[in-house]
Amino acid sequence: MAARIRRGDTVVVISGVEKGRQGEVLRVLPRVNRALVQGVNVATKHVKATRMGQQSGIVEEEATIHLSNLMLIDPKSEKPTKVGFRVLEDGRKVRVAKATGEVIEG
Repeated sequence: MAARIRRGDTVVVISGVEKGRQGEVLRVLPRVNRALVQGVNVATKHVKATRMGQQSGIVEEEATIHLSNLMLIDPKSEKPTKVGFRVLEDGRKVRVAKATGEVIEG
């Protein structure tokens, strides 16, 4: 299956506690339908020092969020849009923003 959301895309959260927040996709986990988005769904984690000289303490890091709660930002209109696919004349399959018909690079 072709990926509608890929690493490097700018997305917005459409439901849940983080609704309305935007960020760049750092990593996509297709097997579990989740993504890691920069600055979204930040969780605190208690870390224990495992080596000599390593600092222990409380660390904040992004947790994954389900792909169904994310919507791609259209590069042309800067608004959330659904993603479709189109095959170009040269045979390449590309992602297309449903709202504007703009080809999404990447």
